[in-house]
Amino acid sequence: KVSAKRADKDFKVTSPEIARIIGAKVLVGCKVLSVDVHNPDCELFVDLRKDVTYVFEKKISGFGGLPLGTNGKGMLLLSGGIDSPVAGFMMAKRGMRLSAVHFHSFPYTGEAAKQKVVDLTKIISQYANGIDLYIVHFTEIQEAIHKYCPEEMMITLMRRFMFKITERISLQIGSQAIITGESLGQVASQTVESITTSNAVVEKLPVFRPLIGFDKLDIIEISKKIGTYDTSILPYEDCCTVFLPKYPLIRPKMENVLEAESKLDVEGLIADALNKIEVVLL
Repeated sequence: KVSAKRADKDFKVTSPEIARIIGAKVLVGCKVLSVDVHNPDCELFVDLRKDVTYVFEKKISGFGGLPLGTNGKGMLLLSGGIDSPVAGFMMAKRGMRLSAVHFHSFPYTGEAAKQKVVDLTKIISQYANGIDLYIVHFTEIQEAIHKYCPEEMMITLMRRFMFKITERISLQIGSQAIITGESLGQVASQTVESITTSNAVVEKLPVFRPLIGFDKLDIIEISKKIGTYDTSILPYEDCCTVFLPKYPLIRPKMENVLEAESKLDVEGLIADALNKIEVVLL
């Protein structure tokens, strides 16, 4: 099959006629061939431009998407894992400019863990025309939750703090959405009930979860294509794994979460974390 496209409409011969003329020449020159326009073994493309014509046999698909910046600005919750870098890439692909926030638990997580996240941000920034990375020192918040709240609620309460802090940073810098790498049912913090308790603290912004229906293998495949996989699997712990309870709560009830949270100086802890933010411009 010959498929022709005529970008130069001043050229007098139409696209279907170009395809028929070139197809006839090919058949004359190679008599073992025949035509099958519905299911061809080989398709010859002809792209006619103003001063040049391209003839080629293979199209290689790029990532596609929309022009960067056409769909606002989002703040990505970036861990050191596989999922969140892919989520950032997916939203950049839809035309959204990115900033990122990472929660760091020094001294429980060291400089190598932080550098891993910086390296991941560098990779994603190639698709996003640069990213500002906000590193939040999260240790005091985790220690307070660990001291005053039930162990099984550790992850639930941590996620609520993360969403609150991320929204505050987002509103300060003009980000219009929060982006996470959550996939439904993948871990304890990604059940419907857990997601609901996290979402409840976000007051003014939408939360985008581009991977919510993806299987882990789907996410890994994309991470390999965009070049983040090898960095994501480096064996450095993030803030969530350091304080991971033995039996995390899978289906938290809002009233129990609010009761546990009431034992903490939420605003004081958030204000202290916001005052200690480190910004890395990539």
